[in-house]
Amino acid sequence: MHFVEVAIQNVRGFSPGGRFPLKTGYLILKPPTADVLPLAGLSLSLLYSDGRGGDASFVGSGGRSGKAALTFVGQDGMTYRVLRELGGSGSLHRLNPTTSQPELMSSDTGEINQYLRGQAGLPPRTTFEQVYCLQLVMLPSRRPRKASAKAAAAAKASGSTPSLANASAVQPAADIPAAEAKVKALEKELVVSREVDQLQFKVDELSSLIFEADSKLKGGEGLKTAIVEAEAAWRAAPTPESLGLPQDILSRVKRHPKAVARRDEALARLETDRDAEEEDAVVYVPPLTKNRYFWGGLGSGVLFLGVSVGLGFTVGPMWRYLALLNIPAFGTAALMALRYVDDLQKATRKGTKDNRKGAREKKILDEFELEDAPVRMALKALNVETLDEIPPALERKDLLGIRLGELQTQLEEFEASPDFQDAQRQAQDLRAEQETLNAELTAKGTYVRDLREVERELGRLKESIALAKAPPAPVVVGGVATAAPVDPLEDPSPLVLAQAADVLTSDLLSVQALLKDRCVQYLTALTDRRYQGVEWDRDGNAFALTPNSRIPVGELPPKDLDLYYLALRMTVVEKTCARVKRPFLLDDVLTGVDEAKLPLVARMLKHLGTMTQVLHVTAHPGFAQMSDGTVNV
Repeated sequence: MHFVEVAIQNVRGFSPGGRFPLKTGYLILKPPTADVLPLAGLSLSLLYSDGRGGDASFVGSGGRSGKAALTFVGQDGMTYRVLRELGGSGSLHRLNPTTSQPELMSSDTGEINQYLRGQAGLPPRTTFEQVYCLQLVMLPSRRPRKASAKAAAAAKASGSTPSLANASAVQPAADIPAAEAKVKALEKELVVSREVDQLQFKVDELSSLIFEADSKLKGGEGLKTAIVEAEAAWRAAPTPESLGLPQDILSRVKRHPKAVARRDEALARLETDRDAEEEDAVVYVPPLTKNRYFWGGLGSGVLFLGVSVGLGFTVGPMWRYLALLNIPAFGTAALMALRYVDDLQKATRKGTKDNRKGAREKKILDEFELEDAPVRMALKALNVETLDEIPPALERKDLLGIRLGELQTQLEEFEASPDFQDAQRQAQDLRAEQETLNAELTAKGTYVRDLREVERELGRLKESIALAKAPPAPVVVGGVATAAPVDPLEDPSPLVLAQAADVLTSDLLSVQALLKDRCVQYLTALTDRRYQGVEWDRDGNAFALTPNSRIPVGELPPKDLDLYYLALRMTVVEKTCARVKRPFLLDDVLTGVDEAKLPLVARMLKHLGTMTQVLHVTAHPGFAQMSDGTVNV
């Protein structure tokens, strides 16, 4: 997981507006002014919004409203964008990897928190805050001290409880009555904040239960999606009606090869008959005028007739018998004429047969066209090349219909199952209860401060009253007046180690063994080897080892305790990022560190940047030189 971009508009500590891309590695965020840049606090408000408008405290002074958006890559590899109007509504978007466009996931605060935890892989808020965020108020030197016996007695006498604030930073109250009046107001606010905190805890618990119930209900989402896709495919599947084909197209396709064979056989038989007749037929009949036998017989008959008549009258009657020769002569001519007429009749009969065969061929082709045209239409409409591909394409709708029916049956069985019915009823009951709690939260007010913030302010105020009523007396050592002994600071180790154990899913002792050597390396380097080791007891309380003593870390000087805390936090980040990578956010927390130590700290953060994203807010030029990049925000 890593942050990709932060976009702001009128947010305290940032420029008036802009979009700032964030790359991986060790990155410096340089604030525009000397004001504190609340990167960690703003990120927590965006990623873990309670919906009560607490993020309105980040609105800048330049306007009445502000907006902020955080884009990050989740543990699932998807890119998310949380957009929120500070003090108002918000929304969660996810980048569609196919279209590269953001898609709205939800505008409901509870659903957004559920989705970020369940899908994007965000840890619980306390884990993210105590492990991956380092703010100035988290430094042990700025946390409450344990009340001493004297301060406790003074507080008891004044009816107050000693502090949650840093004793060295609390000044005696100048106006005790006004401070006591404010204490009463804060106590009333504390009651409301505690009620709201308990209600919010119940709402968060219900949100987790609702998310689990919704997860069970969403088991059928895959079936619903498959049904929608199957129905769309079924509707889009071709049918004879949709393609304008005959209902019996499949039977036509099956008998098409036989129709082709019948056509080829009929045409072949027709061609065979035609060839045989053409061989026997007289193609050309010469005209009778060109037949020499006809003219020869006709001429001979005329000649014999003339000779017989002439000689019969002149010579004698015997020559008349010569006219009998006319019979064979004219007979030959008549025979040639009859043969010519017969040839003409044969030629005429052949032409008539040719016309009949042409008509027969046309009939054969027309009958085949009636069978072939729908098949060719099917090939074109289905965009296939062979007849074997037509039946599967037209039968696909029936198969898709069977598949659609199966999916619908599966969905009905799933929704009728006892687990689904129980989850559905549970989700309805939980949502009704959640709405009731949200209505109670709304009735408490649109903006209620965080319980811990009210407790800290109340503790500081009570401590200031206690100091005003019973100020500590100076202690003289060796003739020199020094400040009274201060109470030990709070040991931050148990909380940090417990959160590290949750991230690493391990027990506390195993986590201590995993962190010890690396934490000692960081601590000895940061403190110039004033401390040679660190030990933790079974509860996680830490002890710093010197050559001659074993000191609880709460009794260390504030600067040394802050350095130990820095070493512990960097160790936890380094070890946990081997299991799950999350960005490490540092506000400007190194202002109290010696200048000579800053290059060393920069190298340590640079090393962490090779393992996970490190976002460090600082205007110090030395860190910028060591970083992988600088962003002016």
